Amino acid sequence: MIWLVLGSIVPGLLISLAVGYLIRRYASRWGLLDRPSQRKDHNLAVATSGGLAIWAGMMAAFLGLQIAVSSIDRMQRSFGMSPDSVEAIPPDLYPPLQGTAWGQFVQPHIQGLLRQLPHLWLLLAAATVMMILGLADDRFGLDWRLRMGIQTVVAGFMVWQGWRLSLFIEVPVVTGALSVLWIVGLVNTFNMLDNMDGLSAGVAAIAATLLAAVILSAPDPITKGPQLFVGGFLLVLVGALLGFLWHNCPPARLFMGDAGSYLIGFCLGTITISATFAGEGLPPHAILAPLCVLAVPLYDTVTVVWIRWREGRSPFHADRNHISHRLVDLGLSKRQAVLTIYAATAVCGMGAFFLHRTSTRGAVLILLLVAAVLFAIATVELTARKRRTSAVAGSDSTRR
Repeated sequence: MIWLVLGSIVPGLLISLAVGYLIRRYASRWGLLDRPSQRKDHNLAVATSGGLAIWAGMMAAFLGLQIAVSSIDRMQRSFGMSPDSVEAIPPDLYPPLQGTAWGQFVQPHIQGLLRQLPHLWLLLAAATVMMILGLADDRFGLDWRLRMGIQTVVAGFMVWQGWRLSLFIEVPVVTGALSVLWIVGLVNTFNMLDNMDGLSAGVAAIAATLLAAVILSAPDPITKGPQLFVGGFLLVLVGALLGFLWHNCPPARLFMGDAGSYLIGFCLGTITISATFAGEGLPPHAILAPLCVLAVPLYDTVTVVWIRWREGRSPFHADRNHISHRLVDLGLSKRQAVLTIYAATAVCGMGAFFLHRTSTRGAVLILLLVAAVLFAIATVELTARKRRTSAVAGSDSTRR
């Protein structure tokens, strides 16, 4: 398993890191600069669209997988093995497998990986469309209606291709609509969360890591084996995010931009739909694992949209009503606010790791823990909101 983790994370990390340097160097020439404005915290122009680095890391890693898997498959066939053979290729005939744990681990799964590759490239093609949409938004600033329309079309296409939630509901229209809502919701969740250095990418890396741990520890109800396709995809995403975070940690030298937030939100939304969290041999409540892992960013989005709607503003009008901003209002530094949100995400997400291992009573306790974390965040937000209101009122009275 260690070879799966390292082989999935390291290539994407290195490529993402390198492409990040290229974007920083040529951002001005390409017009990819995020310039200071009244609603932004940075005082200097910063390179943006770092999502290109995340995308490049993922694509390079999966291209390497395609080449490696196809190569081993051809080698198997040249030795006269059947396509579904899990028999080991003799190491003396195929030196790359000589004495390697990696070769012995991956070879039995070659045919399964080959069957999944068309699905993988379909997912990556759709993710690329989302990244390009975000890139265009970074460069030209698109109307929110156009952005939402394209997001919905791409999500609907994936659902039409069979990527949909089950939720134990045998009504295709309902599951299809919920699937589109889930994907589009996560795209905009990570877009809204991208309001402080290292926040959106860091939360996504934590979420993807925890989801991969859940997936790889919960056997597929049909094959009884690990869900390598979903787990591996999430680990590749983690690697690409870690490479980008080197440039995005405070103080950020590179912003992910909408190109990055659209990409990671879409990937997390779509891949969680394809995963099997519950089924034969797994308790029904295990299906709540993604909600536990993504509880904090989803809470942030729901509360921000609610505040904007209540105040009669567009849900897509940027402001300072996010969790991160309220933590700063209470006196935390930006770095401390980001680390606090990381910790809250990790605490909620770790509960997901135990959902498929526990009884209904245990699941209720896990959900109560998640609810307690969200309640603590809500309490902090209320305190910060009252403090800001008092400060504004005091400023107005002074002017009078």
